[in-house]
Amino acid sequence: MKLWGIVLPFVLVFNSVAAGNLKPRKPKNIILMIGDGTGLVHLYAAYTAKGGQLNIFDYAKAVGISITASLNDYITDSAAGATAFSTGQKTNNGIIGMGSDSTTLKTIAESAYENGMSTGVVVTCELPHATPASFYAHQPSRKKYKAIAADITQNPAATIMVGGGLPYFDTNALKKAGYCVSIGINAMQQNTGARQICFIDTLKEPLPAPSRGPALETGSMHAISKLSKNKKGFFLMIEGSQIDWGAHNNDSAHTIAEAIDFDNAAGEVLAWAKKDKNTLVVITADHECGGLTLHGYDAKNKRPVMHFSSGHHTAEPVPVYAFGPGAELFSGVYQNTAIYFKMMKLLNLQTDK
Repeated sequence: MKLWGIVLPFVLVFNSVAAGNLKPRKPKNIILMIGDGTGLVHLYAAYTAKGGQLNIFDYAKAVGISITASLNDYITDSAAGATAFSTGQKTNNGIIGMGSDSTTLKTIAESAYENGMSTGVVVTCELPHATPASFYAHQPSRKKYKAIAADITQNPAATIMVGGGLPYFDTNALKKAGYCVSIGINAMQQNTGARQICFIDTLKEPLPAPSRGPALETGSMHAISKLSKNKKGFFLMIEGSQIDWGAHNNDSAHTIAEAIDFDNAAGEVLAWAKKDKNTLVVITADHECGGLTLHGYDAKNKRPVMHFSSGHHTAEPVPVYAFGPGAELFSGVYQNTAIYFKMMKLLNLQTDK
């Protein structure tokens, strides 16, 4: 009886946590990391190629499953997938930050900014590309790159942006909007502007991994060093953009290189969050791409034998990994829109949806 008297409180606490009766500790900051087109198998391929180690797997404290369908299709594209994360609403494929009726939807980045937080994006694609655009722009078509770039230029919600796509932007307009513009990783690290837009290079599309170097890793940590100065906290979206491109091309080497690059960046981010203790890191994907399966191990090249059943996106649900305060909310199976509501709740941001 004495033993049970000692154990009982712990059992009750465990059951309360499992039942969701205890309120999760809320983070000051949230970092959402998106591996574009990255299913569980893509990450396991990277895990295999890295010799049986993956930072994302090592740090994950909660694991969930996200259902990715868009409003008008069983298979989502990146625009609708990212808009679900940024606004909590399903929309049609191809739409950026808007409802299917072209109604402008306020994004989590815009809500965070209105509440005094700092915000940013770090990507390995063009900044007007579908995923980053869905957090800062509102356009009926993801193909309107110039219009999306103009939206980003005029949107005060972005404290820092790191990525490609320089040719789409009017740098004079960026400077007039208050951005300190830099080109190249070295110049980025010297950028001390209050608001920054840092281009990885002068190309429309940044080079693939490993040719571009540790741009995602370095850019992510540069953004964190900038954003973490805000005492009210920050929201940051980081995307491993070109995992999707490798899978579209059924290119095993490119897919693995990009997945490893994404995990390397995640390792730095997660280590920082662990030390910070007030930051939630959520890692997921907008969709799976390529219908990837693994058929064995290639000992010569020290990587799995990979088979792609498609050159397009698939309807496969994707994993969600969470680490830090509030991570337990991301366990379970849910629609991709739920990620928005979970993040908004943890940041104490108002939503009328």
